[in-house]
Amino acid sequence: MREVDRKLVSELLKNSRRSDRELAKAIGVSQPTISRIIKRLEQDGIVREYTIVPDFRKLGYKIMAVIFLKLGQHGNSLSPQQLEEMFSKARKLEKDNPRTFLLVKTGIGLNHDMIVISLFHDYSEYASYIQMIKSESAAELSPFYESEKIESFLIDLEGEMHYQPLTLSRLAINLQRNMEEEQG
Repeated sequence: MREVDRKLVSELLKNSRRSDRELAKAIGVSQPTISRIIKRLEQDGIVREYTIVPDFRKLGYKIMAVIFLKLGQHGNSLSPQQLEEMFSKARKLEKDNPRTFLLVKTGIGLNHDMIVISLFHDYSEYASYIQMIKSESAAELSPFYESEKIESFLIDLEGEMHYQPLTLSRLAINLQRNMEEEQG
């Protein structure tokens, strides 16, 4: 990725609502250059969407849950085809029982291989969701993960103590720092 591309991505992470003219001024290039770069970044999938990061508490959410799943049964991992089948069945289940998922992704660590980050209005809504994914209503999904190995880390969104709220502008700062270090 070129330096001007990274500068633009950094500026968009800080505030994607700015006009091409404002972005051009911030980066020091022309407005048509910004428009061309944005179009290319979108086509290349580097910029996938323009969104906001709301205050989840003000939207009524009190808990963010980081839920860890162990895929497969008895230590056997899932094939790519089985993963796609699981995702397809999960999408169907979610239509009947929608959830506020921020991220669902496979990975490695803590003896688990999938993470779900989700928001809940209260603890009972969270507990109901966990019960549902362990119960018969998720029977279509049960061959894909070990329900007895579901673990969670709960974040109290109403808590006053926090070091850094969820924001993408921190990523923008990191991109800028990396560019400065590369320039020397």
